[in-house]
Amino acid sequence: MPELPEVETIARGLDKRVSGDTVESVWIGSRKQPLKSPAGVIATTLENKRIVRVHRAGKHIVFDLGGKSEPSHASSRGPSTIKKKPQSGLLQPSAQWIVHLGMTGRMVVSEPSAEIAKHTHLIAKLASGRELRFIDPRMFGKLSVHLQAGGFDPGGVEPLEVGAERFAALFRGRKTPIKSALLNQKLLRGVGNIYADESLFRAGIRPRRRTASITRQQLGALHAAVQEVLREAIVLGGSSISDYVDVDGAEGFFQLQHRVYGREGEPCLVCRTAIRRVVVAGRSSHYCPKCQK
Repeated sequence: MPELPEVETIARGLDKRVSGDTVESVWIGSRKQPLKSPAGVIATTLENKRIVRVHRAGKHIVFDLGGKSEPSHASSRGPSTIKKKPQSGLLQPSAQWIVHLGMTGRMVVSEPSAEIAKHTHLIAKLASGRELRFIDPRMFGKLSVHLQAGGFDPGGVEPLEVGAERFAALFRGRKTPIKSALLNQKLLRGVGNIYADESLFRAGIRPRRRTASITRQQLGALHAAVQEVLREAIVLGGSSISDYVDVDGAEGFFQLQHRVYGREGEPCLVCRTAIRRVVVAGRSSHYCPKCQK
């Protein structure tokens, strides 16, 4: 499942390509599994709306939608000639389109002549002449719209914005294993299995370690490790270990930097001890028994 770095990479790519464009019409397939909002509500909310910007909230892609653009013969223009609204217009979108990619979901910007892939569940025709398509073979992804004031909030705190004190307070005193706590989206949103393992390795903490036993200093090291790992992964376009590709169809490269994840039985890159795998809260967890305590 795409985690924070992958979703951030996709959201940035979409923002560059479709921000400022207008949705002219929407086709939604007959499968109900990908829909959290009714199909008619999604279509009505998107049609004739301007895409003000695209950004990430946790593991969700959020399209901020504004009023209809002024007539500009956009269908004959390329994406680089579409004028964007002033930054002040980003503060209060009239509605938001929320996309969760699930395990195999993809958002693709296509020419209308491009073959429609199997398992395409939504096609939004844009004023620029292009199409925005949502494809999801396994249908664990979800499409919805958010119409309330204040903007979409997936819960939890943003790991790239939280300070060390607040981060420590989230985990202090909890009885669950630290790996489970890191994956709890109500605490810290966007961190998944890969980046939890990599962060715990850099902080020197075992994934099964009881959260309440972790010292204040160790929580500080974990805070720094989480932010370091996520930022490095974003720079490298995320980790491509299964189906993930970015909006251009390119794979990420952070999987080449994994120090423990997916390396069971291989030597630790620091001490040469064999990496072990255990199951924590139903998830495979990888760690070095010497470097992590």
